[in-house]
Amino acid sequence: MATSSVVFPWLEKYSVGVPQIDAQHKGLIELINNLHAAMGAGTGKNTVGKILDDLVRYTKVHFSYEENWIRQKGYSKSMAHQEIHKKLTAQVVDLCEKHRSGQLMLTVEVMLFLKSWLADHIMGHDHQYAAELKTLS
Repeated sequence: MATSSVVFPWLEKYSVGVPQIDAQHKGLIELINNLHAAMGAGTGKNTVGKILDDLVRYTKVHFSYEENWIRQKGYSKSMAHQEIHKKLTAQVVDLCEKHRSGQLMLTVEVMLFLKSWLADHIMGHDHQYAAELKTLS
């Protein structure tokens, strides 16, 4: 991937200190960067649509893994975290459906939304469980 296509670089501050979850976050970031690169290359609606579908699918897989993990570890706000995941998933599914139906063009603003959607979640909610679970270890 060319450096110019990276709209969302992985930064160490995103780490929650759990290798599997950090790897999944990196995978989500890579999908957002792939989407940005496809948009920049003008690769067409089908390619962009496939990447959006992959983003939705991977988001669901990641959230499920993370929810199970924090529940098993005894995170006190695991149910609230799951509700936040449901809302975030619905936002990405809605974005994908609007793009597929032609109601939404992917723009820089949409890319910035996706970037802040994930970065804000990691830095806020995910860092909360990481901090609490470190005290339980």
